[in-house]
Amino acid sequence: MRFIARRVGFYVIAAWVAITLSFFLPRMVPGNPVAGIIARVELNGQCNAICVHAAVSQFGLQGGNIFVQYLQYWGHLFQGNLGISYFESSQPVTTLIAAYLPWTIGLLGCATVISFVLGTTIGIFLGWRRGSRMDWVVPGATFFQAIPYFFLGMMIIELFASILKWFPPQYGYDITLTPGWSLGYIWSIIDHAILPAGTVVLASAAGFILGMRNQMLTTMDEDFVLVARAKGLHSRRVVWYAARNAILPSVSNFSLAISLVVAGQLLVEVVFNYPGIGYLLYKAVINHDYPLVQGVFVVIVLVVLAANLIADVVYAFIDPRARQEA
Repeated sequence: MRFIARRVGFYVIAAWVAITLSFFLPRMVPGNPVAGIIARVELNGQCNAICVHAAVSQFGLQGGNIFVQYLQYWGHLFQGNLGISYFESSQPVTTLIAAYLPWTIGLLGCATVISFVLGTTIGIFLGWRRGSRMDWVVPGATFFQAIPYFFLGMMIIELFASILKWFPPQYGYDITLTPGWSLGYIWSIIDHAILPAGTVVLASAAGFILGMRNQMLTTMDEDFVLVARAKGLHSRRVVWYAARNAILPSVSNFSLAISLVVAGQLLVEVVFNYPGIGYLLYKAVINHDYPLVQGVFVVIVLVVLAANLIADVVYAFIDPRARQEA
């Protein structure tokens, strides 16, 4: 409990810093966001005092002093009020995020679990059978790790959607279908998620493969592995002992990889026009929708910090040394 309390305290501070930046950064950008709002709602080339006051209130700039606005911003956050989007039909930001976030969580959760399990398993095998013909996987993993997510996504679209025509190239489902729990709609979601999920898996699993292989190579030369071999234990049991110790750094690095995977998936959603939080953020940026940009940024930060906290707690249960060091 002491370890968890310290980690929670650390992530609370990190969340405060990130949310504070999300408040001040848009206000440091040159230009007047209120003028942008007025330009969108202005009718017949005129906007009276009531219109200006409504725009100022909508963006949360009333009160004059920026620190007063900052306190008001936190008050709205604690009430679950992230503001109003002024390009998506003036809908509440929370409503928009609630509509887009499940798509990102579903795709990100499946892709991350698959990439970690697949990458760790392949890395264990490559470390155990080093020097075998399977070592060709190493340069392949290095290649996919070096390619940016968005470029890999465009390559996959060109090959599997444009040339082979195996999968649809964009969006989250067939727009001709009525959303519901029908088998056709569910299969359409799966069909449209294969390419973006495959992009994330290819790019992120490569890192897990290389990291786990290197850890296995180091662990296989440890004294306890040599003793296990000298005792005549079966090779599979020796590998199991080595893998249990080698996987600890991979679990620790998993929390660090989460932020990279999330950032990569946001770009993948833009490439595939996938209706996730990354695509929503892209639309908010190109339309200068500052309340929506702030709200999406806050949600992304909280999701990443929560995932990192869960990974830290899991690592602490796996490795008691982490709790002692804390």
